[in-house]
Amino acid sequence: MDNLYRDFILEHYRSPHNKGQLDPHDLHFADSNPTCGDEMSMTLRLDDARTAIADVAFDGRGCAISQASASILTDELRGQTLDQVRGMDPKHVLDELGVPIGPARLKCALLSYKVLQGAVRGGEVAWPAEAEAV
Repeated sequence: MDNLYRDFILEHYRSPHNKGQLDPHDLHFADSNPTCGDEMSMTLRLDDARTAIADVAFDGRGCAISQASASILTDELRGQTLDQVRGMDPKHVLDELGVPIGPARLKCALLSYKVLQGAVRGGEVAWPAEAEAV
């Protein structure tokens, strides 16, 4: 079963979904993981009521875990309200990867979550507690 999930991550890394930048966009944020150098930005277009995500794209460079995590996360964002996104549990992002993530890779896996939260909250956000290695 682990090979199936590893293949899933590699598929998202090699052919990421929602890769690029939206122009025009309503929200944007960029950040990096200082421990490994992964970089990511995310652009979001909101619906007419400006309460839900109509479209999303991410861009950047980094390891397979960070890029696959962004691809998987952005696949499920369309139609979610900003309040739903603000209330998202970072453990959900880790669960969606489908494989155990070691302490050294937690920030890689959660960079897309951190960038998304920065976009919907309008600025820099702290790493979630789940990203801190034990």
